[in-house]
Amino acid sequence: MLTATPPMVRPVRLAPPHRFTRDDYHAMAEAGILGEDDRVELIAGEIITQMPIGTVHAGTVKRLNQLFTDLARGRCIVSVQDPIALDPFSEPQPDIALLRPRLDFYASAHPEPGDVLLIVEVADTTLAFDREEKIPLYAGAGIPEVWLVDLADKSLSVFRLPVQGSYTEVTRHRSGATIGVPGLPDASLAVGDLSL
Repeated sequence: MLTATPPMVRPVRLAPPHRFTRDDYHAMAEAGILGEDDRVELIAGEIITQMPIGTVHAGTVKRLNQLFTDLARGRCIVSVQDPIALDPFSEPQPDIALLRPRLDFYASAHPEPGDVLLIVEVADTTLAFDREEKIPLYAGAGIPEVWLVDLADKSLSVFRLPVQGSYTEVTRHRSGATIGVPGLPDASLAVGDLSL
């Protein structure tokens, strides 16, 4: 008795997901698809909706802004939740960035990795995303130093020395520690001043 051979089933090949470029992202804003008040950022070609900002998160960002502004005294630009042109597929909006001074205050173009002295991300509900998605992007772009303020753990992690997409030096600090501020050789920030 002959048995029929079942037909060969070929696996379905799905096209890879579309990755938006920074040009696409800006074109969507110009066309009105993305509004000025939409809380989104472009991360590795995906448009990510940002989580609502809680009061502790917002207060910590304001406190950092004040501390860095006092320390900088015009020697760098303190940027708060503004875009960084990281690469062709990413335009994150870190909570704080310390930027090299520029006469136009970056009015002609968003800062690029070479303009960034330090990025600070403040995390409560976004800790895993910041640590596993954004920080590797910063390392891959050569951002020299990133601070991650973990509100739940009441700690500040410092990521330094990017090599081939990873930071090779990672340290965690708590109240009582003092950390030097990149680009401001005589300045340091006391973790206790964050009131974590």
